[in-house]
Amino acid sequence: MTRLLRVLLAACLLALVPGCTSDEPDPLVVLGPWTGQEGVAFEAALQRLDDGTGRTYTYEGTRSLRETLVSQLEADTPPDVAVLNSIGELTEYARRDKLRPLAEETAERAYPPWAPTLLVDGRRRTYWVPLKVDLKSLVWSKEGTPSDDPTWCVGLASQATSGWPGTDWVEDILLHQAGPDRYEEWATSRLSWRDPDVVRAWTTWAELLAGRSGAPVERSLTTSYEGTSGPAGPRGLLDSPGFTCTHEHQSAFIRYVYAGDDIRVEPSARFLDGRAEYRDAFEVAGDMAAVFSDDPAAQELVERLSSPAGRQRWRAEADPAVRPLFPNTTGLPSTDPANVTEQEIDILLNSRAETLCFDASDVMPPELRDAFHRAVLEFFRDPAKKHLASLLQQLETVRVQVDEESADTPSFRPPENICANPGG
Repeated sequence: MTRLLRVLLAACLLALVPGCTSDEPDPLVVLGPWTGQEGVAFEAALQRLDDGTGRTYTYEGTRSLRETLVSQLEADTPPDVAVLNSIGELTEYARRDKLRPLAEETAERAYPPWAPTLLVDGRRRTYWVPLKVDLKSLVWSKEGTPSDDPTWCVGLASQATSGWPGTDWVEDILLHQAGPDRYEEWATSRLSWRDPDVVRAWTTWAELLAGRSGAPVERSLTTSYEGTSGPAGPRGLLDSPGFTCTHEHQSAFIRYVYAGDDIRVEPSARFLDGRAEYRDAFEVAGDMAAVFSDDPAAQELVERLSSPAGRQRWRAEADPAVRPLFPNTTGLPSTDPANVTEQEIDILLNSRAETLCFDASDVMPPELRDAFHRAVLEFFRDPAKKHLASLLQQLETVRVQVDEESADTPSFRPPENICANPGG
């Protein structure tokens, strides 16, 4: 008997005996940005998908998402599905024919401003769908803290993407000073970086943070946007040693470090020297799923993840502090806020907002976005007008170069409509 088993095993290994090889397909690979509690919750929801196909899924979460994906594409081993927060990167992959247009049923959930269509060979196509969203244009403070003369917490460090908290400041200021139309022109490279509206946004940020020098500047440049670490993890900038500040400009995701009842959140508009008619415009971000594989099961997976049932499953798996946000759009489940802070964010996103504009730096081509990050860090260290003029000229040079390169693909047009009314 032992000898017979050995013979059969050898035959199987040589593929000589029919039925010895497994017919089970390889797991679908999903690459995404969520790690820690967020990654655990998403992976649990992924493993609980009941699609009736018998497919299994592998989730790869990383903070170095762009570097990982670029490496996999260069090795011709892309994931089946990737989740990215950058419209600029997604547009680049679509232009290079690395993405597959979404199936019709999924494309119907690609609501603006998170998922604008692209014009490819004369046809409008949808290449990604938001799985969860984020509300920016928010200010955080301790309950009872006077709001008439805020001192601002700033942490600009974020490993390879350091600087993005500063780009959020400039974007939010420009949105509320110049309005959604002007913001949209700038975010989609149709407005010069030397335009007076852009210059004013930068100088307004410098004025709001006036009086910083020496150690406080270096502390902000080297401290994470999450604040310093404590026994239970990141403390948040409002609770970090060395920061004697009262207010923080940060998006809704930071609520996971401010889980107590002593934190207040409010719209940022009144702090930014903006115009009254733009007070209900909000900057938003999101994590969008795109298909990199020809496997039909990859399309089915994105369809299920973006469905009401998929979102409900994900939300049920997540800790209240990191539960994903969804806009109140047709086909999406209603949500019960976990606390007062989440309730306020839900009201702002789904009731008060009149215009939603996608994060401008995440709309820009990666080369321009990265240059924007670096310019913010340099400007924070030296906000002199002469230095700002030099930085904006450098950014304008990058913008022009990128536009000239993209003009080599006349049959492809990047998105221009990245501001929309809630619900499209």
